[in-house]
Amino acid sequence: MKLSVVGGGSTYTPELVDGFARLREQLPVDELWLVDPDPVRRELVGGVAERMFARAGHPGRVRVTDDLVAGVADADAVMLQFRIGGQQARRHDETWPHEVGCIGQETTGPGGLAKALRTVPVVLETAEAVRRHARKDAWIVDFTNPVGIVTRALLEAGHRAVGLCNVAIGLQRRLAADFGVSPDRVRLEHVGLNHLTWERGVRVLDADGGERDVLPELLDERLAELADVVHARPELLAMQRALPSYYLRYYYAHDEVLAEQLSGPTRAEQVAATERALLERYADPATDTKPPELEQRGGAYYSEAAIDVLSSILHDRGDVQVLDVRNDGTLPFLPDDHVIEVPATVRAGRIVAEPVRDVPEDIAGLIAHVAAYERLALDAAVRGGRERVLRAMLAHPLVGQLDRAERLTDLLLAANADYLPWAR
Repeated sequence: MKLSVVGGGSTYTPELVDGFARLREQLPVDELWLVDPDPVRRELVGGVAERMFARAGHPGRVRVTDDLVAGVADADAVMLQFRIGGQQARRHDETWPHEVGCIGQETTGPGGLAKALRTVPVVLETAEAVRRHARKDAWIVDFTNPVGIVTRALLEAGHRAVGLCNVAIGLQRRLAADFGVSPDRVRLEHVGLNHLTWERGVRVLDADGGERDVLPELLDERLAELADVVHARPELLAMQRALPSYYLRYYYAHDEVLAEQLSGPTRAEQVAATERALLERYADPATDTKPPELEQRGGAYYSEAAIDVLSSILHDRGDVQVLDVRNDGTLPFLPDDHVIEVPATVRAGRIVAEPVRDVPEDIAGLIAHVAAYERLALDAAVRGGRERVLRAMLAHPLVGQLDRAERLTDLLLAANADYLPWAR
């Protein structure tokens, strides 16, 4: 099996390599190609990847290249995990919205729109190379944010693609450890959009094959603890009888988060420092295991999520995983072609969302609102134009005022002129 990682010079990549090394029976990788334009990163990351495979006795070969065509040629699957503009662009996404009293975040709000505008055109160019040069049945697994918008762009362009996020699998692993069971015995009733999700049930399978929803008792007996995990007020969890993603904090506690952002370093600055430390480790010829700093980088369980979906496709397992997929009627208040994040059945030729329970109106309303913004954001990313950007900005629930949207649009275009040819 040839697996290609576009953006393979990412400091995330050793998290993937660690999973490939540990779980090679589940996903037998013969060739791992790391495609990246940065010569320093690809050599450092490629070097540590080779040493990790060697330490684990993995027979696969690691290849590094800046040639996209060579990297994806005859690939069985291609993973996308790049960041256009690097941490510097992320730092801008996290700061210029502050000038208008909005949070700065790389996937949510005005900063998330900027990232979508920079990213979607490059993703679509990359996917065309995959279509022309990879195997005809190759899948694209997208880990590039904003995952929901990017995955919809790929699907709308006719690519065989699925979106992947590690939020659900991280929570699943945590809850499995709490209950002293293996992760495959915890099933989440996960519903929403990427980075806008709720757990409406946590089903634990017993040894006899039965299951019970433990979320009600968790909310009754460990409410404060759960609220702390997702950075939300206990009253919100008690009212919704659900467990919101920590990304919901940007909506439900916007002003509190903004005050925190204004008083401390940006996440981009923190991640950049972590990346520098990681690259120093990767440069050390003695480093042949996954560094602990990767936990700070946010890559926990990324490899398990990627391997789960790739091995399910490879073996046509038909199991259920939380993924970003076409709606196709699963959430009746959204268009069929919208991309949602829910449990989905994975087959070699098709990945289909599982049915979900009726969604309460307050949750459905926010999902529908953000989904409308996402559709306008994708239109702006594909077609360009200040007015399209303004319409998407105004539609976002964290903006919603014309004067604010106009100022944010101008700030976005000024900060991203180098990445948007039509805006120069």
